[in-house]
Amino acid sequence: MMSVFSGAEALSKLQQAVPGLEISTDAAILQSHGLDWTRFYQPAPLAVAFPRTTEEVQALVRHAAAAGLAIVPSGGRTGLSAGAVARNGELVVSMDRMRRILDFNPVDRSLTLEAGVVTATIQKFAREQGLFYPVSFASEGSSQIGGNVATNAGGIRVLRYGLTRDWVSGLKVVTGTGDLLELNRGLVKNASGYDLRHLFIGSEGTLGMVVEVTLQLADAPPPGKVLLLGLADLDSLMKVFALLNARLKLSAFEFLTDKAMRHVRAGHELPAPMDSECPLYVVTEFDCPGEAEESAALECFEHGMEQGWLLDGVISQSDRQNAELWRYREGISEAITRYRPYKNDLSVRVSQVPEFLSRMDVLMAGLCPDFEVVWYGHIGDGNLHMNLIAPKDLPRDEFEHRCHDISEQTYALTEAMGGSISAEHGLGLLKQQWLHRVRSAEEIAVMRGLKQVLDPAGIMNPGKLLPM
Repeated sequence: MMSVFSGAEALSKLQQAVPGLEISTDAAILQSHGLDWTRFYQPAPLAVAFPRTTEEVQALVRHAAAAGLAIVPSGGRTGLSAGAVARNGELVVSMDRMRRILDFNPVDRSLTLEAGVVTATIQKFAREQGLFYPVSFASEGSSQIGGNVATNAGGIRVLRYGLTRDWVSGLKVVTGTGDLLELNRGLVKNASGYDLRHLFIGSEGTLGMVVEVTLQLADAPPPGKVLLLGLADLDSLMKVFALLNARLKLSAFEFLTDKAMRHVRAGHELPAPMDSECPLYVVTEFDCPGEAEESAALECFEHGMEQGWLLDGVISQSDRQNAELWRYREGISEAITRYRPYKNDLSVRVSQVPEFLSRMDVLMAGLCPDFEVVWYGHIGDGNLHMNLIAPKDLPRDEFEHRCHDISEQTYALTEAMGGSISAEHGLGLLKQQWLHRVRSAEEIAVMRGLKQVLDPAGIMNPGKLLPM
């Protein structure tokens, strides 16, 4: 369904329907809010709306449904699959004006807030209460909780704490009809029918807009230390993981290749973390409240060296050094952004990681030997980020075309190994055409049916997630 009105007329009617709604057609705002971190599309939104209340969101959506005006929900726009791109005259609806912390309950250890609250703000608030919000990733300083929910954001501590889904105890969502659904209400146990809360988590704004979130907070973690390890080869990766996981209480286990290390060091002017250059690196964090845990870590390191799995390593001695060592992992994405890489966000079972990496490297060597392939990711939960960087002299449109062809075979291999083509970034525009690789025809039919019920006019983030 498309609007029959011209742009100016559509905005005039919207303003009449929602008096007081802040709407911008400023060119800079259209550019910044019509695009996420994906760089394969040009934004072309009709305008950007900045509602301040749930009631304004409801009125806006009701009008949009009646007028056939497509909506693109917008949070911090840190996505990497073009889930927040508006390129066909859609109305971008930004949560930038809905950033209130609404309630904190110390008994329930629950925090209720509007969808525009930035992830780092939540983490800071939790710390001030002596608690912890554990979902953590590189974009937490600008991503918003509504977007985190819409993509079921993961990050570096999924191994211990799980995904965003595991911390959402309640949602308020405006559907594509403008109805407000209040889901689960912060309850710990609730077996009264379908839990629609989980339907909206990871739905990428295609069923409705998250306007309010209730989160559970965790106990503050004990003191921890970070190990940065240099590994001998890919075969050593899971052996080191098993070794450390058996002796230490790990909260994260991340890997990066030598190529990723070179990029992050160059991009952030970081020193060499250790004397040796290694083909593979691991950054891992573990609880270390006392000397016994540090001794156990050192014993693990010595055993790994004796077995030939480890070549070198560094252990932090302070919170400052924790943060410094994490930069070698968390700074990679930003460091390679200037090359406009084609990002793949893949996952397989943890036990399959070495085989998957090996098979994918062979596939890439055959398909694109002229590309630089930069790997890093979350080994502890089987999530691997494969970034393709084009040669300097390859035209951008040709690079995109080749990456499209490469994706077909990349996702075929992922399907063959029972994996997912999107572990935490979502499908957006970039990957929706390959949904059939990881979801059956019957599953996709059910998804379309749900979309029809909750968004009958088809206005919510059209063209995203579900194949056209």
